Amino acid sequence: MSNGRPENYPSPVWMRRVLLIAAVYNLVWGAWVIFFPLVPFRWLGIDPPNYPGLWQCIGMIVGVYGIGYGAAALDPVRHWPIVLVGLLGKIFGPIGFVGAAMKGEFPWIAGLTIITNDLIWWVPFGAILWHAWQQESGNRRRIFEGLPERTGVVSGATPIPHSMSRTAVAVSVSISDPQPMIQRLS
Repeated sequence: MSNGRPENYPSPVWMRRVLLIAAVYNLVWGAWVIFFPLVPFRWLGIDPPNYPGLWQCIGMIVGVYGIGYGAAALDPVRHWPIVLVGLLGKIFGPIGFVGAAMKGEFPWIAGLTIITNDLIWWVPFGAILWHAWQQESGNRRRIFEGLPERTGVVSGATPIPHSMSRTAVAVSVSISDPQPMIQRLS
């Protein structure tokens, strides 16, 4: 067992590749916005912001996500929280943009960046999270398969002997008998 899951369940290669591509994309996009903050506005033909430093901060945040995606690429199932945070940002960012654009705070043309920054990642990130959830829920089932339902009773405040203090134990509770059952695993 490695990283809390069996070795014979590696993440599919495509997940690692998607996360590496996301890492590179975010690092490049973030660096571009940091070093050339007004270029995207010129390309889109819209007025640049009054405070380009704020736009550069957004570039820094995007770049930092790139570092996270690179780390998650090492083991997508283990690092699913990074993917979840990324997906949430990629969902809430466009929602925020649409709200601001509807109020006239942003021109709609600025939403073009949402396509590559957010929308194209929804499906692969969702698939990675689905896979991670299936792996983790499957592992929980495998841990408890084959354990006898009842091997010994420990009632109330009965202390566990010192000899068992560093021994792994499994605890189960039956619906018909809610008293905890403890089984020594090693």
